[in-house]
Amino acid sequence: MDRYHQGSLAVQERVGVRELAEHVGRSIGPGIRDVAAAFLALQPHLVVGAADGAGRLWASLLTGAPGFARATGPDRIAVRGGLPDGDPLAGALAADGTRVGTIALDPRTRRRMRLNGTLAVTPGGFAVAAEEVFSNCPKYLQKRQPLSLAADGPGVVRRSSALTPDQERAVRAADTFFVATTAGAGGADASHRGGMPGFVEVLSPTGLRWPDYPGNAMFLTLGNLAVDDRAGLLFPDWEGGGLLQLSGRARTEFGADGGRSVRFRVESVVESLHPGRLLWSAPEYSPANPAVPANPAVLPGGAADRPHRGRTTR
Repeated sequence: MDRYHQGSLAVQERVGVRELAEHVGRSIGPGIRDVAAAFLALQPHLVVGAADGAGRLWASLLTGAPGFARATGPDRIAVRGGLPDGDPLAGALAADGTRVGTIALDPRTRRRMRLNGTLAVTPGGFAVAAEEVFSNCPKYLQKRQPLSLAADGPGVVRRSSALTPDQERAVRAADTFFVATTAGAGGADASHRGGMPGFVEVLSPTGLRWPDYPGNAMFLTLGNLAVDDRAGLLFPDWEGGGLLQLSGRARTEFGADGGRSVRFRVESVVESLHPGRLLWSAPEYSPANPAVPANPAVLPGGAADRPHRGRTTR
């Protein structure tokens, strides 16, 4: 199988990790191993990335009792339920043939699993025929413990085309977000980004930037952005139950010292409260998180990446 498209290959070549990426990419395949199936069945959340009817990329959060998302075959998962009314991906997850990227992340164990494929509507939910299944290392994952279920909320509470001052503060305080990208006909992908609070810089009500920390050398996210600049971001409020979803355009900036950052332009904002979502404890930060520069203007990417130079890259 072709593990990478031209976008990922180009980034791998530019960074100088092509051989390593080929080795790491052998872990990508359509099969769901028993250990992955067992992991998925324990998760109360599933992040899904896809395009809405207008072509905008979004990342959304599905919630349910453990077992609501489970493997039903060697290359297929089933998900019970759907998204709350007003979620920008509610329509896409109710349409056969939607290309989706999913990620199940367990803050208790710092483990994650990604599965990308094609959606089929089923009674009471949907299924995904897997095309790519793989796991990532625990880098930059904050550890949390589950506490309680969120009370019923009003669903979507605000839509706009730019961040409010409160939303800007939430982004600056974030230690975790998820990013949905696509390679067009190559399908969708959902990935995780983590770091110390402040690692996502707010440049303006419609502009964000974050460093691209070293990861697994595959460059699936940056590779997708190299061929299609659409992206969707999801910022969860772990302790309060709220969600901040952003859709827009992103591009990678390469620094002269070899560092990288991603600049994101906000086009659409949805803020919501998800009823029934699990609330989590304050984080135990990953020991892999780089320190956040005192002066973010030193970015793109370089200062935050310097302690990790020579490690594998994502």
